[in-house]
Amino acid sequence: MAPERGANVGRITRRRFVTATAGALGGLITTGGAAAAGDRREFRGMWLATVVNRDWPSRPGLAAAAQRAELLAHLDKAVERRLNAVVFQVRPTADAFWDSPYEPWSQWLTGVQGQDPGWDPLGTAVAEAHRRGLALHAWFNPYRVANHTDPTRLVATHPARVHPGWTVPYGGKLYYNPGLPEVRRFVEDAMLDAVTRYDVDGVHWDDYFYPYPVAGVSFDDDEAYARYGGGFADRAAWRRDNIDLLVRETAARIKEIKPQVRFGVSPFGVWRNAANDPLGSATQAGAQTYDDLYADTRRWVREAWIDYICPQLYWNIGLAAADYAVLVPWWNEVARGTGVDLYIGEALYKAGDPAQPAAWQDPAELSRHLTLAKRYASVRGHCFFAAKEVTEDRTGAMARVVADHYAARARTA
Repeated sequence: MAPERGANVGRITRRRFVTATAGALGGLITTGGAAAAGDRREFRGMWLATVVNRDWPSRPGLAAAAQRAELLAHLDKAVERRLNAVVFQVRPTADAFWDSPYEPWSQWLTGVQGQDPGWDPLGTAVAEAHRRGLALHAWFNPYRVANHTDPTRLVATHPARVHPGWTVPYGGKLYYNPGLPEVRRFVEDAMLDAVTRYDVDGVHWDDYFYPYPVAGVSFDDDEAYARYGGGFADRAAWRRDNIDLLVRETAARIKEIKPQVRFGVSPFGVWRNAANDPLGSATQAGAQTYDDLYADTRRWVREAWIDYICPQLYWNIGLAAADYAVLVPWWNEVARGTGVDLYIGEALYKAGDPAQPAAWQDPAELSRHLTLAKRYASVRGHCFFAAKEVTEDRTGAMARVVADHYAARARTA
């Protein structure tokens, strides 16, 4: 995602900074499920990023009425673009866009962590999305605590200050330690509070598990590994198991709370390169989720631990290091026969960006992505990064997608 999601490839490295069905457009499905206008099912989503005020609010400290108006404008634009789902970031940095008993109000709302914004952003987003026939997936970042390493900058009651042993500074940021069982339980509780209290249609994670590697810097989990890693071949296997447990436990708990709520993950688009694993993709990515983030995303799909996977295939057709036309069929085969829906994460933010390869200067590039993806049966939709670009559409790439592919309404997949 652009600052939040943009992993570049020359070498494909880390993303830059941040990181039930309600129904389709125009009343095609009501929240009660009454269908109209045919059976077409397709996920047409957009990410609505809140960390560092990427998409919304436009800046911290706006009055509640102004924040609400901006939020509704994003939902209206989703309807105008004939999308049917919004993936709303509600826990970007161990904080909350609802009145959580576990974590403080987000600083991205008021500019002050822990300060009540005077309204209920998540509750409003759910109600107003459903009013417009949009599904609302709540997007959580499990382990990121802060975009700095100074715990004293957190509100005094922040769990990361109350439990300083839970955190690890790394690469200029602060993270919860995934190797601690008490941390895993806490972050599950914090995220699932929103599922218990709100009529969300999905729980969504992006690609942040263990942090993207920083050259020459090690993630200091020695003490946790000494305590809990004895039964594993090596530290990497133990770390992957920690993330596997988070996925499996969260999935089971969602089904206990609200079985209709879907659970999906949007990982970095390369699991492993074929040079490292014959099961991997014909890519030369500088980052691999299995090896670098300790996220075995292929396994999660093959064993159907999740309801959908939305890999971030943020690269153009023909890119040598990570070709969109190579990765879509690879993910199609991973999802085949699993019952897990495959949605493709699309880099709308790259369209027209002069810093991007020539392919992204062509407004038809994204439309070609959807044309290609239609050839693969496992692909059930697309999600666009991100809301700001859905609105601005500087080169007309989104309008081209709508004209070429979204002429008819669709129910969420």
